[in-house]
Amino acid sequence: GKKNCFSQAGDKETNERNMTRTTTRKPNGGGDTVKYSIIVPTYNEQLNIAMLLALIVEAMEEGTKRKEGRKISPSSSTPSYEVIVVDDNSQDQTQQTIQKLQKIEKYRDVLRLKPRKGKLGLGSAYIHGLQFARGEFVILMDADLSHNPKAIPEFIRKQEEGDYDVVTGTRYLASSSSSLSISSRITNSSSSTKSSRKSKIKEQECGVYGWDTRRKLTSRVANYLAHVLLNPGVSDLTGSFRLYRKTTFQALVSSMQSVGYVFQMEIIVRAKRGGFKVAEVPISFVDRVYGSSKLGASEIIGYLKGLVSLFMRV
Repeated sequence: GKKNCFSQAGDKETNERNMTRTTTRKPNGGGDTVKYSIIVPTYNEQLNIAMLLALIVEAMEEGTKRKEGRKISPSSSTPSYEVIVVDDNSQDQTQQTIQKLQKIEKYRDVLRLKPRKGKLGLGSAYIHGLQFARGEFVILMDADLSHNPKAIPEFIRKQEEGDYDVVTGTRYLASSSSSLSISSRITNSSSSTKSSRKSKIKEQECGVYGWDTRRKLTSRVANYLAHVLLNPGVSDLTGSFRLYRKTTFQALVSSMQSVGYVFQMEIIVRAKRGGFKVAEVPISFVDRVYGSSKLGASEIIGYLKGLVSLFMRV
């Protein structure tokens, strides 16, 4: 029964993929087309949001400057990227802070606030932000500075390199069989010392920092269980730092049933089984400095229930 369900879902998503890859976008409002929409869900992130925005702007500007042949017009009415903050009715001053940032000239045309009435789940926050995304590509990231915006240009470079539909960040790339496998290291062993050094640097940049043993064990066990039950074909199934082609993301979320932390698992599994092109890039995940983690016992129980449900459905 599970195989037939998987086959039908895969056929549907493969057809959707073929349709969406040929979609063309019209220019936005006569200005430069927005190419990247960065969606950031928030809840009580007053102490982090200003720093995050500054780092995103810096990373995008540096990435654009390094891009060959790319020219930035200071008079452009629409920048090549936008940051959409989906706030779930924060009880601190998150929304007020964002509104103040929107008055600063360099953020005015970049930053957009799209609040909701309450905490409705991480997955639904992404879908809410997607409604307002003008970009050809959608980038999802956390607001607590766990995800370093400096990695965004690497996501973009990777996507362009292979025309991928999804690029996902991985904290466990050393164990991945896709982007930096043992076989690829052996094959490339005769390459230049410079290339080898770059590979080592990438491995060193990958990992988790600031978590205690319990949190690391929880993450590892969560990924292990997901790999055993779902065989997703990526090394980090629970990560949330990703880049999607927008039409791909729209096609995938149309068949999604998860709304919480399981959302990340379901969408990447559906992407792989639906025939979409998926790549990984190494990232460093750093535990939050300000604020409190949203991961509690209820989220862990919800994850386990969602994992079993996902196994039964796909």
